[in-house]
Amino acid sequence: MKILLAIDGSPCSEDAVKEVARRPWPTGSEVRIITAFEPVASPVPETWMMSPDYFEVIEKSLREQAQATVEGAATRIRGGEDRSLKVTTVINEGSPKRVIIEEAEKWEADLIIVGSHGYPRWERLLLGSVSQAVALHAECSVEIVRCRSSVKG
Repeated sequence: MKILLAIDGSPCSEDAVKEVARRPWPTGSEVRIITAFEPVASPVPETWMMSPDYFEVIEKSLREQAQATVEGAATRIRGGEDRSLKVTTVINEGSPKRVIIEEAEKWEADLIIVGSHGYPRWERLLLGSVSQAVALHAECSVEIVRCRSSVKG
């Protein structure tokens, strides 16, 4: 079984990591842990207002944070219930909704597991829901893990 675990470092994605780590999976199962970050764009075309390496520094920081997030999740899953799981990690640049769906299709995932942010209705309408978009557009099954420490509004 190919399980794509989409995480972002939030408490809700941490609950999804815990859920994957606590379960026994069919023999030969693989977990691909994925995270995505959106590139930083200049709000104005005049880049002379910032240092020349400003965007490089921001992108490097985002990439390092993403690396720490997937490595922490991989360590937790490797030490979980099913130690026979093959675990790989992927960091992609782009919209998380699009990146998750495209990676699942490319890798031919059987299941996508993603945490629910648990936003109240108005915030969900304004911000959009990655888990909802994935559930609506993925070609495979999707499990949305509810956040035990969800945001209350």
